[in-house]
Amino acid sequence: MPDPAPHATSTTERGAFCTARCSCGWRGPARRARSQARTDAERHLAAAEAGSEAGEDGTGRPLE
Repeated sequence: MPDPAPHATSTTERGAFCTARCSCGWRGPARRARSQARTDAERHLAAAEAGSEAGEDGTGRPLE
């Protein structure tokens, strides 16, 4: 079985908002706090490593 593609996260700013993004196509919600956008990215990576649906909490809704 091939290894899954690695996840590489980054944050981008647009005006007063910061958004976390991943190379897999995932994107977090726009946040005013950069620290919260980084936390979104960390949670996405943890979910991806755990093998769950990336960035979701099991209900199909994004983590917040």
